[in-house]
This record gives sequence, structure tokens and C-alpha cells, in this order.
Amino acid sequence: VTEKLRVHVKNNHASAETFPPTIEGEGVFTITAEKFQVACEKYPQIAEQIEVFIDWDLDNFQRSMETADVLVTWDLPTADLATIAPKLRWIHIIGAGVEHLWPMTWLPQRITVVNNRGTHAAKGGEFGLMAVLMLNNRLPAIIENQKTATWASLFSSSVVGKTLVVIGVGHIGAAVGRHCQRLGMRVIGVSRHGRPVEGIEQVVTTVSLDEVLPDADFILMAVPLTVETQNLLDRRRQALMRSGAGVINLGRSATVDYPALVDNLDSGHFCGAVIDVFDPEPLPEDSLLWRTPHLMVTPHISADDGDSYVEMTLDLVFTNLGRTLRGEPLQNVVNPELGY
Repeated sequence: VTEKLRVHVKNNHASAETFPPTIEGEGVFTITAEKFQVACEKYPQIAEQIEVFIDWDLDNFQRSMETADVLVTWDLPTADLATIAPKLRWIHIIGAGVEHLWPMTWLPQRITVVNNRGTHAAKGGEFGLMAVLMLNNRLPAIIENQKTATWASLFSSSVVGKTLVVIGVGHIGAAVGRHCQRLGMRVIGVSRHGRPVEGIEQVVTTVSLDEVLPDADFILMAVPLTVETQNLLDRRRQALMRSGAGVINLGRSATVDYPALVDNLDSGHFCGAVIDVFDPEPLPEDSLLWRTPHLMVTPHISADDGDSYVEMTLDLVFTNLGRTLRGEPLQNVVNPELGY
């Protein structure tokens, strides 16, 4: 009898020190026994060949890691993992970003890290399109005027023919770009490699970022946080953008210089911003971002589907379990050196 693959699921209770930071998020991201059973019924042939241990925080982590082949988690104690988890083959991180595990020098060579890349595309694409349309229609200013009962006729024009520069054309960035292109916008994608992306008319490398920024009516940041993307949209680059441009960040907070963004909103250089990512999260009450004119703070909800996040996560997990059982390469492998 072939030994079953043993899967350890590490859920986290809501805490500001980890993920999810809110009790609402705990409900969205927790892999319950019931949800895991639904996935087993969806993939019965794989389910027959695995056994699962669903845990909370570090309650049974050390003991369970002695025999686990697969770990599904957001975070983990990384010290001496090779000894603690002698059978571990791969770790599935339940988010797309893995910067919280940097640097990945702790990762034993025999263990692969995979992530949730792809689960955010539909929701994130719609949210990004909404943010572009909100900024184009001057909604941040209109909402502020409503609070003070100010009737000011803030007219705007169609987005047709306007330019969106998408920095990071992975699943989310590409989805936003395709939505906007369908509306008649010009979309320029920016990526590390500059490879063509289906549905995006032009993609350039990061080397050309300074050249395309002055063309942008809107900038959408959708890059992971890596050594290369840290402070990518810094004060110098923000100054290259045309007056009246709008900024959207759905990626990671440290990719944008927020103090510079605040200054550019205060001065009127930017028309508005929609920001979904912060550090720390939740955003502290005394943060200047809460009170910056024409800046919309959204609490890191742009790309996580509140109803089906766990279902989509388990689809990826079971796909890779099937690949492991068949001896095939894993999907969504993270490059430890690049950080995504």
C-alpha cells in the first residue's frame, strides 16, 4: 500500500502581528474541515491518496511537521526547518506575496515554495477598473464634497483615448489592463522582463519606466515587493508624471513613496489616489493617509474574493497534490532569489 501524502494546514487566528489582521479576514481565509472536505469531493481520486491535519497557529505545528509532506500556510517558523520537517516537499503560501518570508535563505534545497498566484485576477481586475473610473470621474473629490454639503460641478471626460500605465502585468495588473483597453484606453504594461501579455497592446521593461510615466493619465501599481520593486514609484518618478494624473496601488505599500504621494496630492499635482495596501495593516488611526485630500483608503480588500478565496486556494493545492502524485512539476513555483 502506497503511503498517503500528509498535508498540514496552518490557519491563523486574526492578529495585527500576522495574517489575517482582522476578524473579518479570518472568516475569509480560514481553511476549515468543511471546506477541505468539499475540495476532497471535487477531487476524489486525489483525496483517496492524502490525509490532512487542520491546525491553528502553532498549536500542533512541531509534532505534525515530523511527518508532513505538504504545508499550507501564510507563515511559519523558518528556523532549522530541515530538521523540524524532515519529509516536507513543498509549502503552499495562501497569498501571492511572500515578502514576509524574506530573505529565503532558510529554505532547504529539497523544499519548494508555491503561492496563490492567479486567485486574485477576477476580483482584482474588476477593482482596478473601478478605481480607474472613480479617479477619472473625480469620485474622491465628490465624496469629500458630500461630507461638507458642497455642491461643486466637477465635470470629467470619457476614459476613451486616455493612457493607463500598469506597473506589474501579472494576473491582477493584466486583468485591469484588459478591462481598460476594452473601454478604448491606451494601456502600457511595465514588467521586469517586458514579455508580451495577451490583451495588452504594449509592454516595456522597467528600464523604460521613466520614458512612459509622462504619458500616464493613470498609474496602477500591481507589483510584488522585491528588492527590485522597493520604492519603485519614488518621489523622482512621481515628479515625471503629468499634472492631474491618478495613482492606484493594489500591490504592496513599499513599492510607492507614500509621503511623496501625499505631497503630490496636497499640491494638486495628482488628481487623486486609490490605495489598498499599507504597512502596517490595519492602518494606524493617526496615519496622515486617512486625512489626505482626494486619497481613498481601502482596507486591503481589492483582490480577495470574500466568498470563494479558500475554494480557489484549495483548487491550487489539489492541483499540485495531483502533480506530486504523478511526479509532475509543481505550478506557481516561487523563485527564492527573486521573491515571487
